[in-house]
Amino acid sequence: MPCNKPAAWLLAWTALAWCSGAPAAAQEFKIEDVTALTALAVDQLKPKTIFFLDRPADELIDPDAGLIKFEDWAQTKPVQKQFLSPYPSYVEPMVEVTTDGVRKRFREKQHMYVAAARYALDRAPDTLDLASLVKLPFIESIDPAIKHRLITSAEAVSPKDPRAIHNQHPLRRWCEVRPIAICIHSSYAFEGKLPLGIRIANKIRESSKRIYETLEFESELTLLSPEEVTEMGLSTLTGLDTPPVGALEQTIFYVNQVMQFGKLLAVFQQHPTDPKQTVVTVYMALGVESNLLSKKKEYSKVPVLRNLVPAQVLAGKSSFNTGKSISAGLPVYARNQVKAIAAILQKK
Repeated sequence: MPCNKPAAWLLAWTALAWCSGAPAAAQEFKIEDVTALTALAVDQLKPKTIFFLDRPADELIDPDAGLIKFEDWAQTKPVQKQFLSPYPSYVEPMVEVTTDGVRKRFREKQHMYVAAARYALDRAPDTLDLASLVKLPFIESIDPAIKHRLITSAEAVSPKDPRAIHNQHPLRRWCEVRPIAICIHSSYAFEGKLPLGIRIANKIRESSKRIYETLEFESELTLLSPEEVTEMGLSTLTGLDTPPVGALEQTIFYVNQVMQFGKLLAVFQQHPTDPKQTVVTVYMALGVESNLLSKKKEYSKVPVLRNLVPAQVLAGKSSFNTGKSISAGLPVYARNQVKAIAAILQKK
């Protein structure tokens, strides 16, 4: 079944997630960073407060990248890996390259950025119309810096494209079959000094592979019914055993650079003690290409690019970081995504 044309959206929250220009009401929510998933307990939630966690245990962090390796994430967080990968059986892809006429096959390593958030909406579950969120205006209101347009499944990048083939769902084509789903093409032009830095980097990089000044990505946004949430066992991910209201799931199945995939998953469940509130647990996962994070030596040779080391830029610790969207770095971007979504849900 093709995507619903009248509907529309996007994260990615690639997002792929994922908020400059967000509604003023977003400021009513504040972020409170926690150090462990246990701190996301419902009985500790506070009004208009989002508990947020995006740093794995120190022993799991790759010190050179500041992120957790995909293989370590899959081994230590199997439930997250099951639900936050493009599909449960997903593994790092095998790719082929030709160097000096010799064809080689190797595994495309990835590092993971994973954020988890939880908050209580001051709205009863039966007042939520989640299906109305699977539309373009909702996505556009999250982060106006990212431009979106609806596409059909036939217009989406070919499943045979080298950057999409490994993300293709084994049981169906993205944006098809689902009763409530839309397909989105999104475009984000890097802001501030990043475009200039990219131009300089393209001139001096040892690799012939060009860096683009725009991120282009495609995703499916779908609504999971309460029955599907229960059947999938999403309560094992949220750690909350109360009846589900539904879930919004956005899978970024194509990105032109930097990342291999993205997943935004927001699970809505009844509050265990207050029938007038709804508990929302949000996860954002991004599979970042490991070879990008290993460019430190290459960039450090050029004084003007010493602060353009990819790991620093992604972490928001570079002088090239700017704004509130992706150019600000993943930690800032993810927090703004979650805050914007919470504000929209509370207002509606």
